[in-house]
Amino acid sequence: TAASHRRWLAAVALAGAALMLSAVAAAARPVELTTSRPEQHNRDIMLCLDTSGSMSSADAAVVDVFARLAKEFDGERIGLTVFDSTAVQVFPLTDDYGYVQEQLTLARDAFEGKPGSSGFLDGTWGGRGSSLIGDGLAACVNGFPAAKPGTPSGPQTSTSSGPKRSRSVVFATDNYLSGDPIFTLEQAAALATERGVRVYALNPGDLDYGTGPGQPGARLRAVAEAGGGAYYALESPEAVAGIVRTVQETEAAALQGAPRAVVSDRPELPLAVALLSGLVLVGASWRLRP
Repeated sequence: TAASHRRWLAAVALAGAALMLSAVAAAARPVELTTSRPEQHNRDIMLCLDTSGSMSSADAAVVDVFARLAKEFDGERIGLTVFDSTAVQVFPLTDDYGYVQEQLTLARDAFEGKPGSSGFLDGTWGGRGSSLIGDGLAACVNGFPAAKPGTPSGPQTSTSSGPKRSRSVVFATDNYLSGDPIFTLEQAAALATERGVRVYALNPGDLDYGTGPGQPGARLRAVAEAGGGAYYALESPEAVAGIVRTVQETEAAALQGAPRAVVSDRPELPLAVALLSGLVLVGASWRLRP
């Protein structure tokens, strides 16, 4: 009928107008503005492991966890220093993750006492006693590159090799001193604070001879927390993985990038309207054919 014909003509006109307007809108590239805080991966992590006999299980768990984590690292640098009466840098900070995995696997074998692996810890004995905790921590702190002259120290420290990087020491020790160290634990911790290094202490057993502040565990907790790090009492080596995840999350939060605006094209709505209008236009035109 004439009325039906007019309705279909009106539908064609409206669909054509909608198609034109939505095409123009899509061509104008509508955008959405959001704000994001990207996580940065410029972390430096030094594994600092007391190799005295009481630490073997915890040390093996630490290196095993980091050997697995190295497969997922992207931008982080990791190093390993071991100590007893003397500190030995096994490898410096590096992002060669294949090499890191290889060395940490060798370290795990040594801590687990596998045959033929004892030579891995050569050089850590023969000094003035054993478990020289302060000297070990100081050696680990000195494993970080020097800051640029005039650059203030802090949780994120700029180095001569690039942008600001978070610095942390995963410090596995029961803090039972048996010898005459050059650095006390507190002096080494002060050096860490001066260099902008956080200390995350992992203490198997958390056993002390009392509740006083001078006990080994209490002292270790005090120096770690005073420098912005944390203290963890290991109930078992299996707890290492959860603690390391906590340290990683803490460091990631500390390294959240500055807020930045993100502009994203959002043509979905006008393109959807254009598609619908096109379908209506085709259908109405078919109905109007002679």
